[in-house]
Amino acid sequence: MDLLEVDTREEHGWTVLSVRGQLDVATAPDLRQALVEAQYGRASRVILDLDGLEFLDSMGLGVIVGGLKRSRTHGGELALVCSRQRVRQLLELTRIADIVRVVPSVKELLDG
Repeated sequence: MDLLEVDTREEHGWTVLSVRGQLDVATAPDLRQALVEAQYGRASRVILDLDGLEFLDSMGLGVIVGGLKRSRTHGGELALVCSRQRVRQLLELTRIADIVRVVPSVKELLDG
């Protein structure tokens, strides 16, 4: 099994990147590449579904912030899905949750 798996799908006008495994210094470039491909492809609205993450470090947080900057620069939107308490606490502690929309489920984002 890979340390990080990223699955991509389209759903109601959003590109959803579901992330599983460990997002750290070794795997951050993999997510960055997937996110850049989604954002510079035809997707202007991207959801990062982080519910499958087992571990997240500062490099992973940097990829998320970089994705947010790209979306804002190019008139797109980035949202995070996170219901795991440990990851959510990290997003709140680092104040990333203050600058990007974080919801507990893809369904809630699409319905809202």
